Amino acid sequence: MQLRRKFVLTLAATCGILFAKSTGVFAQADPASEPAVLALAKVLPAVVNINTERVVRRAVRDPFEDFYSQFFGYDQARPREIRQTLQSLGSGFIIDPTGYIVTNQHVVERAANLKIQVTTNDGKTYSAHYIAGDDKTDLAFIKIDAKAAFAFISLDNISPNLLGETVIVVGNAVGYGSSISRGVLSAVKRNITIENIEYKDLVQTDAAINPGNSGGPVIDISGRLVGISSAKMAFTPQGVPTQGLGFAIPADVVRDSVSRFKKIADKKLTPSKQPTTKEISTSNAERLFGMQLQDLSEELLDALGYARGHGVLITAVEPGSPADQAGIERGLVIYRVAKYEVNSVKQVEDLLGRAQSGASVNFAIGAIRAGGQGEQVETLTMAAR
Repeated sequence: MQLRRKFVLTLAATCGILFAKSTGVFAQADPASEPAVLALAKVLPAVVNINTERVVRRAVRDPFEDFYSQFFGYDQARPREIRQTLQSLGSGFIIDPTGYIVTNQHVVERAANLKIQVTTNDGKTYSAHYIAGDDKTDLAFIKIDAKAAFAFISLDNISPNLLGETVIVVGNAVGYGSSISRGVLSAVKRNITIENIEYKDLVQTDAAINPGNSGGPVIDISGRLVGISSAKMAFTPQGVPTQGLGFAIPADVVRDSVSRFKKIADKKLTPSKQPTTKEISTSNAERLFGMQLQDLSEELLDALGYARGHGVLITAVEPGSPADQAGIERGLVIYRVAKYEVNSVKQVEDLLGRAQSGASVNFAIGAIRAGGQGEQVETLTMAAR
């Protein structure tokens, strides 16, 4: 009986020790020490939300436009245009402490009057400027500036991209910043076509990639870059719904592209100012006052009945612009800028080349009919925007 009692006591003590050890093991399973949590803590400060706003122009037909087309066709007539603001959301990540960011080209696709706002993980917002992009790889390079150094994701040590490895998608999913999804690396070197756009050599994952994730990083559980979220296949080309088919641009392609983009950025930092797309595509008259101009040819003068050898034709007026607010209409003629008579678009552009925003400029605008049939010209003062 005494021997049996000793055995029971020994067994109870042993169980107590085992239980104590097991509870110690469970106590050590702290979520804060999980590899995925640690990886996210490392990369999240470098992930950014990108908001773009660009102004697109849409041609609107009117009777005057049809009149022009008889002589010059729509391309030369430059029909009246309406400007429309388009906004889009996306993601990106900082790749060095000076603020260079890589994202998808389709997120920040260049256009006149493009505005890019970047919000970092700490809630600070910066205006970014476009450096370079590549439609073929769907990658783009933008930059933000600040006095302090930025957290960044290094491209020197990228993931080996092994099939089955755990991957984490980070980004601005449907506008919800710093959203996380998790899955595995399902395949590499995938070629796909989505909405008539071909993507080549992508990596595939079953982690959720949603609108707004585009341009954000896909990482492994060590915090190394796997790729950049690029596309999600919701339906097959035959219209069959799919699940778990997300695709990313592989990290080695990103690294090589960034190397090329940095060389372009270095050239743009030269002292001589390089003209921007906006400066090339927008005239001074349009940029400052919202007027599109055209030289008055012999055929156009005959058609409109205007006097020869005088002025520049106004072919479009931007709604809400200084010209629109001054009551200027399409079809009128500019005869003088300040005290100088003008007979070509080049003369107007040269005279307005020195005008700054806020400067007041006098224009003599109206119509002088051929054969002395009438003249109505007024001097209007407009402030450059």
